[in-house]
Amino acid sequence: MTALALVTAALAALLHVYIFFLESIAWTGPRARKVFGTSAEEAQQTRELAYNQGFYNLFLAIVTVVGIVLMLSDMDDAGVALVLAGTGSMLAAAIVLVTRSRAYARAAATQGTLPLVAVVALVASLTLG
Repeated sequence: MTALALVTAALAALLHVYIFFLESIAWTGPRARKVFGTSAEEAQQTRELAYNQGFYNLFLAIVTVVGIVLMLSDMDDAGVALVLAGTGSMLAAAIVLVTRSRAYARAAATQGTLPLVAVVALVASLTLG
């Protein structure tokens, strides 16, 4: 279970690095506009907000990766705390997204599935020993 938790946490971190790229670097480009369904004008108007939001995603990824590294270095208590903080926050953000509007259900599922699996697997591995 721990291996599953770490692999899905790492994949969630990679996804959030990609989201960072789209929001903070490529926001006004065609790829990001297609992913987020924005026009060139909307992207230009929301560029600063997206830039900031992208860094939140990057920081969640960093916290998660540091936790994984600590767990792999036998610093389990700190590692578990960081992996759960990172992936738990990713999952919470996905829940917030879908509770704002059902129109975001697909985006929330994309953003939240890997963190959900990571949290459940890590908590199960801690509970089951």
